[in-house]
Amino acid sequence: MKQSLKAAYFSPQQKGTIAEPGSVSFSTGQVSGKNCGVIIYDGQNNSYRFPFSERGKRGCLYGLKINMKVTAKHSYLFYQEDETFIDNEARIIYGNEKWGKDNSQNLRAGFYLNDFDWEDDVMPDIKYHDSIIYGLNVRAFTMHKSSRVGKKGLFAGICEKIPYLCDLGITGILLMPAYDFNECEKIIDKKSGNEVLRLNCWGFKEGFYYAPKASFAGKERPDFAFKSMVKALHSNGIEAYMYFYFPPDFCPSDILDILRFWVIEYHLDGIFLLGTKIPLAVIVEDPVLSGTKIVYNEYDYAIENPRYKNVGVFRDHFRAEVRQFLKSDEDKVNAFLHHHRHNPGQLNSINYLANYDGFSLYDMVSYDKKRNEPNGEANQDGTNYNYSWNCGIEGPSRKKKVAALRERQLKNALSLLFLSQGSPFIFSGDEFLNSRSGNNNAYSSDNETWWLKWPKNEPELLSFTQKLIAFRKNHPILHLSSELQILDWQRCGYPDISYHGEGAFRPDLSPYSRTIGIKLCGLYAKTETNAKDDFIFIAINMFWQEALLALPAFKEELTWHLVYSTDEREPEILSSPNSKSNVTQTIKMVERSVCVFISAPSLNI
Repeated sequence: MKQSLKAAYFSPQQKGTIAEPGSVSFSTGQVSGKNCGVIIYDGQNNSYRFPFSERGKRGCLYGLKINMKVTAKHSYLFYQEDETFIDNEARIIYGNEKWGKDNSQNLRAGFYLNDFDWEDDVMPDIKYHDSIIYGLNVRAFTMHKSSRVGKKGLFAGICEKIPYLCDLGITGILLMPAYDFNECEKIIDKKSGNEVLRLNCWGFKEGFYYAPKASFAGKERPDFAFKSMVKALHSNGIEAYMYFYFPPDFCPSDILDILRFWVIEYHLDGIFLLGTKIPLAVIVEDPVLSGTKIVYNEYDYAIENPRYKNVGVFRDHFRAEVRQFLKSDEDKVNAFLHHHRHNPGQLNSINYLANYDGFSLYDMVSYDKKRNEPNGEANQDGTNYNYSWNCGIEGPSRKKKVAALRERQLKNALSLLFLSQGSPFIFSGDEFLNSRSGNNNAYSSDNETWWLKWPKNEPELLSFTQKLIAFRKNHPILHLSSELQILDWQRCGYPDISYHGEGAFRPDLSPYSRTIGIKLCGLYAKTETNAKDDFIFIAINMFWQEALLALPAFKEELTWHLVYSTDEREPEILSSPNSKSNVTQTIKMVERSVCVFISAPSLNI
């Protein structure tokens, strides 16, 4: 074979291995010295060495082109003297196909053939303010037997759940790292003192950033499996995003190359960045990525006035302070109101109350303290600040009052999230009471603690979430592209948003207040949708006792109609329901509840 192959040297312009019809080109800076090159394996126990040369070198990069037809059976390694090692920038990784098996010493790089047929794939291009984002871990999402899918723990398993995602109403899924990484890690168990194998289920570590994770592909080619998933999501109007973690010493220019590659080759719609020294300013200004959602954590970076409106901020403060408001902490009404309307022009807010880290939404109302002992770190790992309340009993409870209170608190939480401006984010399972048994750092739990446990029948909370998402989508005043001003800037007789207490336009913002009414004027939706929306009134009582709220009057012949209450006991209207539309009414709110009203033509007309 080797005698029939022709090799030529060239001065490379960029790193990477590129397979084309009839040839393959290598450009790498991983080797140096006289005795270095590439070994090609043909899949039939034959290997062929091709040395690099100073004749094909630019800077520290070697360039080598071989005239040969590569297939999916071919693989390669680099060599230097007697040592062989894998291409860190390989597009395909062979040897990591089995989850939980440490084969790091026997990996080989495969050739990216780029022969997938995308057909007429169209990226949905959903604006931030219209987005509803759903986070998931590829393996955990369908690994449990209750998922009832054929391709458990795989990209294909996500495809089987697309009808569920469509019914739920989400517009985009956010994958935890699904580029290839070695999940097998050895640690010292703090309890026994012995070395044990730990499986890193989350994947926030350095990996093979150009290659989809082989163990998530099953028997398919990893590139085909990932692309098939994205293509299926797009055909159902769902965007695909992925987390990328980069360690502090990672080359900034390589980060940009990696992100471009995934957007161009894998049609990713969004990238969520984690790391401490990421060249964010360069990334968000890159023209190739200008149509891609670029999201960072608000604790890590600060970008002001980006050129493109594609930058999103994952808002940890929303989780912390809205959770505190939910459990009736003092002096949190003002903080909640800020988070509720916060949605600055060029930066897009992504709000969430639960994620892969910390308590799940259900555990947030079931545990006061973390239960991380199974992680093998003596319960020292994971945050101690969960801003949770167990509703009276720690952990699982069969008491009907506790179960009812927890479900009401979950409905309250989802209401506070989905009725806020910005982009709501929920993590898989939070829509149907999924628990991680109080473990707030289940990164190494490749078992039922971390796996999503799907319900046999549709829980009432899931139905509530579906309706809440549909309500948000149907009312553009709930998801505008710019921030509400608390002003009558249209001169229509109403401010875009106003706040109310026991008296109309007199909110109680004292440290002891836990009750607020929010009125949204649907006329302000016309500037974006060319069709006005209804008036919406959100009544919130996070106090542990009943509270009074004013239902503000209308100038038109309209009246308020109750859409839903998170408690089966509906609010009591103290003034006559037949009062004229220009008369303010008073309602008595149930403790720890949220009610939503919408404007409707008055019965007196």
